[in-house]
Amino acid sequence: MPRPITAVMAGAGVRGTFAYSPYALERPDELRFVAVAEPNGVRRERFAQAHAIPPERRFSSWEELVAAGRLADVLFNMTQDRTHYPSTLAALEAGYDVLLEKPMTTRLADTVHLVQTAERSGRLLQVCHVLRYTPFFATLHDILRSGRLGDIVLVEHRENVIYWHMAHSFVRGSWGNTAASSPMILAKCCHDLDILYWNLGRPVERLQSFGSLIHFRPENAPPGATARCTDGCPAGPACPFDARRHYLDPDNNGFSVVALSDDTSMAGRRQALETGPYGRCVYRCDNDAVDHQTVNMEFAGGASVVLFMHGHSHEEGRTMRYDGTRATLRARFVSGDSRIEINDHLTNRREEIAIPPATSGHGGGDRAIVESFVRAARGETEALTSARESLESHLLAFAAEESRLQGVVVDMNDFRRQAEAGLIEQG
Repeated sequence: MPRPITAVMAGAGVRGTFAYSPYALERPDELRFVAVAEPNGVRRERFAQAHAIPPERRFSSWEELVAAGRLADVLFNMTQDRTHYPSTLAALEAGYDVLLEKPMTTRLADTVHLVQTAERSGRLLQVCHVLRYTPFFATLHDILRSGRLGDIVLVEHRENVIYWHMAHSFVRGSWGNTAASSPMILAKCCHDLDILYWNLGRPVERLQSFGSLIHFRPENAPPGATARCTDGCPAGPACPFDARRHYLDPDNNGFSVVALSDDTSMAGRRQALETGPYGRCVYRCDNDAVDHQTVNMEFAGGASVVLFMHGHSHEEGRTMRYDGTRATLRARFVSGDSRIEINDHLTNRREEIAIPPATSGHGGGDRAIVESFVRAARGETEALTSARESLESHLLAFAAEESRLQGVVVDMNDFRRQAEAGLIEQG
């Protein structure tokens, strides 16, 4: 049996600690973490204790980690979006193969340069486009590529962000301010653009996008709304975004509470709301991320595709419809209620497709992508989401943002050529 792949973790937050590193605890014969870099002391020690990492291998920054030399075979980069580029570049130059959380970077030129650097150095750079690794999307992909629907004519793909997730991540949270993070279409929907590119198997030729921030603005604050929900806000009882209602719910132990504070007791939660960003009124933040956006795409071969993204949904999940010349496929990727059905044009029969069960977060994609990365690092398989493969979704996202802001239709062939040559400054 081959020895386990050794790894270092840069960024021991929610994704690094709870989504990807459990694989090493479940399969220690395949993956072992030997070092960690995390500025938050509580999270750093929590990760180190879980993986038996000695004190001398516990670093407070990715810079310290890389400066220590190559300590393992691979590096998991789960740092914040704005540090993805310098930290990944340094890791590749230090000799690490890298599993990188999406988005790859927050700037178009940096994204292209990162892909080119990985290819030039011969290092593996795999991107966490986890949806490709889920049983749901693998099943959907196989159906579409089988030809069962005939030629695909029209696609509607919706990224429905539930209202509290929008408020948590894209208003109060790390992705609310575009200048400090990245455009929402990149941060949230590079997954969806990747899936569409993968499923259609052809490049986009033309693209146009519309969107804006309508609701989470100061002028929409209810009368008497206070700067914080904990300031005795009189609008709280009638406000669906009241932080107290969401974060102080004793039944809520999800990712938003984990991100809120390292102390998830009620006292810890209250203190975080009183002092931290998640207690702010959603109408009085420094946010400028859109709360809705559409991306209209024409693929090679003529298929028309529309991606809808919005943050005002009653449920979290993706819904989609593929209309082909032989059948129509409807599907929903929603936790606890995922379905795929096909309506055949010839027989008028409706068939529901069986989907294998998910065994980890993101519909099973979290565990599967780590397994894929370990095998790719060993040279046993090729990465399904290599840097070059994942670049296309980022190009589409950056083009969509250019279209939205400039009011233009983007010729994607020209956009790709200019981006590869470093002629576009964006981000």
